[in-house]
Amino acid sequence: MVHVREMGAADIEAVSRIRVRGWLAAYADIVPQTYLDAMSVEDDARQRREWFSHPGRTSRDLVALGDRGPAGWICFGPCRSEVPGPGSVGEVYALYVAPDLTGQGIGRALLDEAHAQMKGDGFEASALWVLRDNRRAQHFYERAGYQADGAAQGDVYDGVTLTELRYQCVL
Repeated sequence: MVHVREMGAADIEAVSRIRVRGWLAAYADIVPQTYLDAMSVEDDARQRREWFSHPGRTSRDLVALGDRGPAGWICFGPCRSEVPGPGSVGEVYALYVAPDLTGQGIGRALLDEAHAQMKGDGFEASALWVLRDNRRAQHFYERAGYQADGAAQGDVYDGVTLTELRYQCVL
């Protein structure tokens, strides 16, 4: 059983561990290894502390708590790009679950709560970006009601451009 709550400053180290371990597990054969090798929990936590304390921050963070503490993290807020269609759109910026705990409903619990909060904030739809080669994430989001909308963008990792696909769902 997981409990989802707002992330606090005390969760930063655990969230950074989840995020870095999540990157290493999910993107091992997708993102250049040099980029992954350069990641560290310490650097991620330092950046997260700066970002978390920023007074103009419009994003929100939730953590899922399991038996051993934080097991997953989601960050969401207003959509950062123009999305065609009626109504206001929120965006899931990031969602990671501790790799040894995937498949236990933690990611879905985080996504469901983020959707409820976005809807409560007046958003009518949610968008997110997924690396084209990350089939596991695509299937996860499709099971949650997201569909690729045809938009794509490039993101550069150590000089290698990888394609991201935009997905959307109605809240």
